[in-house]
Amino acid sequence: MRIGGLRTLLIAAFAILIAACRATPPPADVTVFEGARLITGDGSAPIDDSAFIVQKDRFTWAGRRADLQAPAGATRVDLRGKTVMPTMVDLHGHIGFQNIAAGTMSKESYTRENLIDHLQLLAFNGVGAVIGVGDLISRSDLHGGRTNWGDVPLRVRDEVVPGAALFRTAGPGIAWPGSGAQGDPSRVDVSYPITTPDEARAAVRDYAAMKPAFIKIWVDDRGGTKKTLTPELYRAVADEAHKLNLPVGVHNVTLANAKELMRAGVEGWLHVPVRGGEAADQELIAIVKDRIARNDHPQMWMTPSLITQWMNTQGGGTRPEWLDDPLLQAAYSQADIEQHWGEPLKKMTAQDVARARQSFEEDARNAMLLRAAGMTIVNGTDTGQTRFWVGYFNHLDLESLVAMGMTPMEAIVAATRDSAAVARINTGLVAAGRNADFIVLDANPLEKISNTRKIDKVYLRGAEVDRAALRARWLARRKTT
Repeated sequence: MRIGGLRTLLIAAFAILIAACRATPPPADVTVFEGARLITGDGSAPIDDSAFIVQKDRFTWAGRRADLQAPAGATRVDLRGKTVMPTMVDLHGHIGFQNIAAGTMSKESYTRENLIDHLQLLAFNGVGAVIGVGDLISRSDLHGGRTNWGDVPLRVRDEVVPGAALFRTAGPGIAWPGSGAQGDPSRVDVSYPITTPDEARAAVRDYAAMKPAFIKIWVDDRGGTKKTLTPELYRAVADEAHKLNLPVGVHNVTLANAKELMRAGVEGWLHVPVRGGEAADQELIAIVKDRIARNDHPQMWMTPSLITQWMNTQGGGTRPEWLDDPLLQAAYSQADIEQHWGEPLKKMTAQDVARARQSFEEDARNAMLLRAAGMTIVNGTDTGQTRFWVGYFNHLDLESLVAMGMTPMEAIVAATRDSAAVARINTGLVAAGRNADFIVLDANPLEKISNTRKIDKVYLRGAEVDRAALRARWLARRKTT
């Protein structure tokens, strides 16, 4: 071969080598999920033959499979016949105190291990994030000392635990002494006990150091059996919190308090703002609309938490099918299920059921009126108390929202996109840039909302949750308890 020809071959080979070096290598940790019916969480029509791309822990693209340009070398997952929706976000959790296997609650149970176990149970049920309320955190006693309860919620908040829901905390809360969280005695003294405006402001300043998701207050005299925060006190809380750029979430009952709390700029309600037989009137609705018009803390939200009222409407002669749901039985024993719901529902008379239905309908009507005025309904379950099943209640909450009058799509948006927005967590949508948190379902929840319970798989931050291992662990724990 002539020298010139050899030189040409060498130049060509060198050019090929350079081109190969410059070629983009296959992206690492990229998976394409294709073929599912996709509910993105934004309220738009579902995509029947969809595809979406996950790289590491984020979505990078979602749309029709026909428009997919799959990265070379990506792993592909066939989801034909399935429905995909975002994981849910719960803004009203009371997790950490309950020993689920033993059916007990205590401060001693509030450990990192137990809190994470509850976060895994939420993940098992398709919940990607939760805000704890009334959490056990060391706080000022407002007399120069501290409770010395540790910092478990603050430490877990800063962790990303594989296979577990993300955790945020709304801290211990603020209440009149003894009128905060009720139920088990372990929770009654957790909140800051205030009786004066000075104590209210001091409590908020100490609270703010925890960097809570919001300041929680209780305004409830428990049917006239306890004292509760007066308008002077909760106005001081709201004013101090807003000076520190912290939102306030409230548990209240009466129409009068709802109006005063709304005027004070409170942003969130954990439960319907008006309950107990009273009706949301035109004055309250006008206050909501006026705040929005004046841009005065205009993002107002509520977690209706009408789950137990809705469950009670199904008492009496028939047995609700959810009592025998394998999803529930994964973590809770049948004895626990029967003790707390099966037997009580069976014993309800027709009059009991009628009263439950009336109560549910009254509170649902108030919630929907306030929603129409501009408040946002989001997901919140009051979960973690003995009768309030962790994770499973999120599905029953969706069913109660639909029973209130929302469509299945509206209920899903409330529990995903809208809840994530209030919580300020990067989840709740199947969209580029969001955490790759999604549920793979065996049936379509837009046809029947209870189909959210037919879970095939759950993915958090791009990784599949090992639900089989969690189920086996909880079963083994029950056998040894």
